Order: sequence, then C-alpha cells, then structure tokens
Amino acid sequence: MKLRTFGRHIREGVKNVVRNGWMTVASITSVSITLLVLGCILLLAFNINHLAGNIESEAEVRVLLELEATDEDIRKVEQAITAIPEVESVTFISGEEALDELIENLGEEGRHFEEFKGENVLPHTFIVRTADPQDIHQVAADIREIGGVYKVNDGGETTRMLFSVTQTIRNVGLVFIIGLAFTAMLLIANTIKMTITARKREIEIMKLVGATNSFVRWPFFIEGLILGIVGALIPIGILTFGYYQLLENAYRTVKLPFFDLLPLVPLMYQIALILLGIGAFIGIWGSLISVRRFLKV
Repeated sequence: MKLRTFGRHIREGVKNVVRNGWMTVASITSVSITLLVLGCILLLAFNINHLAGNIESEAEVRVLLELEATDEDIRKVEQAITAIPEVESVTFISGEEALDELIENLGEEGRHFEEFKGENVLPHTFIVRTADPQDIHQVAADIREIGGVYKVNDGGETTRMLFSVTQTIRNVGLVFIIGLAFTAMLLIANTIKMTITARKREIEIMKLVGATNSFVRWPFFIEGLILGIVGALIPIGILTFGYYQLLENAYRTVKLPFFDLLPLVPLMYQIALILLGIGAFIGIWGSLISVRRFLKV
C-alpha cells in the first residue's frame, strides 16, 4: 500500500469518527463503562493476589535443636538445611536470644524469666524460609530426617488451610476476570457493530462504484481502532485518579501489618496496557466483522 493511500485511510477514519457524532459517543461510552468495570476488577484482583502473597511469605519453618547441641552439631544441622534446594534463607537464634525475645514479648510478666538468664533452658533454633511458601511442608519433612533436630514446626493444618484459602481466592478471581473480559468483548463488539450497521448503505454504494474490499475496510479499521483506544483512555484516567486517592487515604484508616496495597506505579502501567490492548483489539475486531457482512454486494 502506498503511503499516500494509507494517509487517506487514516484521514477518512478520523472523519468518520467526527461525522458520526452520536454513534461515536455511544460507542466510546459503551467501551469506557465496560472497561471501567473490568479495570476495577483487575485492580481488586491484583491487590488481593499481592495481599495473599504477603500472608504466604510469613510462613516459615522453626527448627528446634536438642538442648545439649554443641557448636559442631549446630554447624552440621545448618549445612544440612542449607543443602535443601527449596530453602531460601536460614536464620539462627541462640537459646539466649530466644529467652531475651520471650522476656520482651511477655512484657511485665517476662520479669519472672529473668532468673533463667545464663542457663541453658531454651533450645537453639533455626528459622527457615523457602523460595516458594508452598514448599514449607516438604522442607519441614526433609529437616525432620536430619540428626540432632529435636522438633520441627511448620504450622501444620493452619498453614495448609491458609494456602488453600489464598489459592481459592486466586482461582475465583481469575475465573471472574476471564468471564468479565469475555462479556466486555461481546458488549463492546456489538455496540461497534451497531455503529457500522447504521452505515450499511454507505458501504454498499462504495462497492457499487468499484471500490475494493480493502479500500472499504481500511477506514473502518482505523475508526474501530480510534473508538477502542479513546474508550480505554477514559477509564484509565478515572482508575488512576481513583486509585491514587485510595492510596492516599487507605493507610490513614486501615492499620494492619499485612495490609499493603500495590503502589500506583507500575500497577497502573500494567492495567493501562491491558485495557488499551483490549480496547484496540475489540474496536478493530468489531469493525472488521461488521464491515465484512456488507462487502458481498
């Protein structure tokens, strides 16, 4: 295609957008409202996944050694734990440090344990974290096989239930997003089809005077692209402003240790790319499908 011809198609596409005023407004409004709903669901799903990840990342395995463990025993156990492929980090807490932590956590009641300082009353402990929190039960089972280990605590059924709940939330969110995205595609495509159908006679006249299918199709291709992109830019602006306000106010009213919403950047870049991609694709797809029906003259 010649550059001059391509420029002509772009000009015709832009003219069509302006010329069909109310139909253009109706199409852009439909695209914007549908993508706004989808964008809200995406923001919610991204943050739920983030919060679920934060909760899972707190999962750890506590490895208690025998009270009489020597420095050599401690070193051997640490080497054995570190050698497990799934292990990401190993933190050592001596019995003395564990006692100090206990006294601090108990507050006023902790003074009753002051007299045990200097005695070997609490075991040395390793705190083990895995690269994938889902692996902690398998890692805990491997650690139980290591000699010199007195007890291994991986949270048992409580942790398993936590992982099950977070995974269920992720799966439900994914199904909901796919269903809503599919519905949005159908709604937007139908609206654009109505816009094109209203200009059936215009397409038929172009065909009767000898225009090729490609010549007829290109302006509608450009028009659909413009409708989709403009329709996506509006909800992107609304969502960016709304999420910024939410971040500004959320931490003033909610103070929970695991409550940590995703930052505005790069989250909104990701949401914007998704909405622009969907808007452009549906705009082009809806236009081409609709025009094809009237090309057989």
